Amino acid sequence: MLQIILFAPLLGALIAGFLHRIIGEAAATWTATGLLFLSAALSWVVFLTFDGVTQQIPLLTFIESGRLAVDWAIRLDRLTAIMLVVVGTVSALVHLYSHGYMAHDDNFRDGESYRPRFFAYLSLFTFAMLLLVTADNLVQLFVGWEGVGLASYLLIGFYYRKPSANAAAIKAFIVNRVGDFGFMLGMAALFFATQSLDFDTVFAEAPALAETRVTFLGMAPTAANLIGLLLFLGAMGKSAQLFLHTWLPDAMEGPTPVSALIHAATMVTAGVFLVCRMSPIYEFAPVALMAVLVVGTATAVMAATIGLVQSDIKRVIAWSTCSQLGYMFAAAGAGVYSAAMFHLFTHAFFKALLFLGAGSVIHAMHHEQEMPNYGGLRKKLPWTFAAMLIGTLAITGVGIPLTHIGFAGFLSKDAVIESVFAGDPEWTFWAILGAASLTSFYSWRLIFLTFFGAPRGNPTTHDHAHESPWTMLVPLGVLSLGAIFSGMIWYNSFFGKTDEVARFFGIPYVAASEAPGDDHASDGHAAEPADVARRAEEAHDSHHGAFAGLPGEGALYIAPDNTTLDDAHNVPKWVKVAPFGAMSTGLLVAILFYLIAPGLPARLAGATRPVYLFLYNRWYFDALYDAVFIRGARGLGRLFWKRGDGAVIDGAINGVAMGVVPAVTRAAGRMQSGLLYTYAFTMVLGVVLLLGWVMWRAAL
Repeated sequence: MLQIILFAPLLGALIAGFLHRIIGEAAATWTATGLLFLSAALSWVVFLTFDGVTQQIPLLTFIESGRLAVDWAIRLDRLTAIMLVVVGTVSALVHLYSHGYMAHDDNFRDGESYRPRFFAYLSLFTFAMLLLVTADNLVQLFVGWEGVGLASYLLIGFYYRKPSANAAAIKAFIVNRVGDFGFMLGMAALFFATQSLDFDTVFAEAPALAETRVTFLGMAPTAANLIGLLLFLGAMGKSAQLFLHTWLPDAMEGPTPVSALIHAATMVTAGVFLVCRMSPIYEFAPVALMAVLVVGTATAVMAATIGLVQSDIKRVIAWSTCSQLGYMFAAAGAGVYSAAMFHLFTHAFFKALLFLGAGSVIHAMHHEQEMPNYGGLRKKLPWTFAAMLIGTLAITGVGIPLTHIGFAGFLSKDAVIESVFAGDPEWTFWAILGAASLTSFYSWRLIFLTFFGAPRGNPTTHDHAHESPWTMLVPLGVLSLGAIFSGMIWYNSFFGKTDEVARFFGIPYVAASEAPGDDHASDGHAAEPADVARRAEEAHDSHHGAFAGLPGEGALYIAPDNTTLDDAHNVPKWVKVAPFGAMSTGLLVAILFYLIAPGLPARLAGATRPVYLFLYNRWYFDALYDAVFIRGARGLGRLFWKRGDGAVIDGAINGVAMGVVPAVTRAAGRMQSGLLYTYAFTMVLGVVLLLGWVMWRAAL
């Protein structure tokens, strides 16, 4: 079953890419879609029937070089099962949605065959992402990591006739290479320290890595901290975190289904998955874990402030994605990896729903993406409006406070906020809470500008607006169910009592009452495998115990003395209610600005022009990078070209070619007199000089 899940998308990519001329475009694209639905269905079977015991299914020997031995194997644990559902479900629905969205595309000439290529790229991306999440070692994970980068480049630049699309694809590729450099350094450091890149082996060495000091750039961090920081650099690039985030909004140049698949629910969550997968390392790397928390929190706030003033509907949702990824990293940095995965899981449903809903609006408005040119579309697009309303209720966190009843984001986002409150430092909680209020504001702003008020922009475009075909509406309906129910159904599994979370993620756990006087239950030292197995069997419903497994045993690792999850459950009631208050504040301000007093935003923007421009220009990160890196690289290249290559190298060569060589050849020509006695004299002179040199050397 797992082999089918993994290789069905690859087969679909090959069929759509190479056989469409033989079997026809429609047959090829629908076959690829059918294979994706098969993979998604089997992913749900795995997720719902998984018993929590880690499985490793070897496929072939991958690399053998010196001490490096890497097999290609499928690793199945709860983390893998979660990601299989996320990737498979969203990919399958995006394939179906694309049949309607890409039916007639104005970016291509009449008769140009673009649909098979598009579906082949989508399927190739899905295969690479599945390869990433099923990896049993870091080398295999890195192959999938680079595979999704390649597919992302192809899909962002799919409209290859648009210079902006090509530039966005190149930008995404280059920015991610910066993060990938850190990833490769982290892999090298891990292999240097453990002589392995297999997960089980390196996880077992985690306590030793915490005690080992290494020299790096004149500093002496622990090996665990260094490896954690380098791997997080790779995660920052892939998941568009602060400083390496600039590629994400530009990636909206690709078709809308691409935005939903890659930049909402799958590829950009790879960084979060990496941090959670490497949790045994991070639990012994407090400095790296603090970096994850701080960068995640800063990204959540930064992206939320930028999203306040954007006018392109896709870019607003893109900045929302960037902000929500910050939430996930903040939860992981607080040590509650299950909360990070919970938000990743629910976010896949409501963010893909919002992106595909935006695509339905764009499709109806003849590819108009500016929200100021929308308005009054809820009657024209009733099903799309309902779907996007559900997505907005989910992302803003609407629910009944102090209960487990609410939309998906209400439960997962609140779990993140409570987890951050339970950790340190305290300012991260208030920052994340502020980001939640901003999220509510710009999310409702999108709904009000798009679906409420009088129609704006081109009247003809509004007159011809119509609801999308069934191939686009069915995915919206399915994702709506996930946005409503996924949080309530799986809340206890991800963020319930500690023993429930432990069982769900396959973490050996034993209640304190079951192990009196047993030092291994609380001192943080690794137990023997047989002892671990015994304690895992003894685990019961009490949540006052300890994790008794070896590092990495189970899908996640929580140190035996870690109480963050319990602390997150025991936060004050005002902390549990605060996210609802933040959501309500953002909603009320949005109602005031865009329903009651629609002229107020323009007046406020005019009164705070510098702040508005700062946010609208995305904190001037692009301008800064352009001045420092792009112009600097061009200037350096021009210096080497004009001064180095032109003046020095070409000048020297031209000087030799045009000065020295002609002079030497002229002198040699004069020596060729054609007279026999001249050559004889030259030979005698040579013999005399040679004998003189020999005699001089003998005298020494």
